[in-house]
Amino acid sequence: MAHYRHRPFNTKETYPEQNLDNDLAQAVVAEGGKTIFLRGQCPQDLDTAINITSSDPVEQTHKVMSNIRQLVEECGGDMGHVTKLVVYLTDVRHREAVYRTMGEYIRGVHPVCTGLVVVALARPEWLVEIDATAVIPE
Repeated sequence: MAHYRHRPFNTKETYPEQNLDNDLAQAVVAEGGKTIFLRGQCPQDLDTAINITSSDPVEQTHKVMSNIRQLVEECGGDMGHVTKLVVYLTDVRHREAVYRTMGEYIRGVHPVCTGLVVVALARPEWLVEIDATAVIPE
């Protein structure tokens, strides 16, 4: 493979209630410096894919951002290496709470960021999903 696939999984195990069979990874690391492409992170445990029980956008965002931090660190980086975030919200009224919470994790980092409001995410209880790209310098 051209790139290192970190935490590979198949959607059959992660989303048993859906008819999916995709080979995915939580992150892809490309060499040349190191660029880390994270899968969109949702408010669920990375090891079990179990959702957190809260329907509060702040608590969901804390879980999402802690997943991002954990994955970047597992790939050898830190939050200072995050270069881009893409935020997906199911309700624009949650934007302020989500962005404030996200800001706690990227203070002083200054990544580029795109925000979108979408009709729904993969599971109806999810209010926020965030994907990230990080570059670890050589």
